[in-house]
Amino acid sequence: MQRRWMMIGALLTMLSVAIGAFGAHMLKDKIGASAIATYETGVQYHMIHALALLIVGLTAGQLGASTKLRWAARLLFAGIIIFSGSLYVLSISGIKILGAITPIGGVAFIAGWLLLAMDVWKRGKKDM
Repeated sequence: MQRRWMMIGALLTMLSVAIGAFGAHMLKDKIGASAIATYETGVQYHMIHALALLIVGLTAGQLGASTKLRWAARLLFAGIIIFSGSLYVLSISGIKILGAITPIGGVAFIAGWLLLAMDVWKRGKKDM
């Protein structure tokens, strides 16, 4: 579990840099300021949650794999796809209905962070 999620996290951080650079250099003059702001929000959340996958991997390495950590990683990954992905497509295409699915990705982010916290809290209590 540790290697898998650290590898995925590293690849997704690399991808967020590439997507951010694409937006800054290729889209800035092609889409409006509001669309660029939406795109940049997607990039920001993409990067933060890709780094969170690295944290989940490191946590699995320190504490061992668990069901909660696996679900935390899955939810953070899904959040990147749904939240950031919908913002990327929305900002480029202008299809407003995509904004309706963005909150699903946000809920996945929240649930992923909550499961990470619960796992660390539960297993950390044994060391007290």
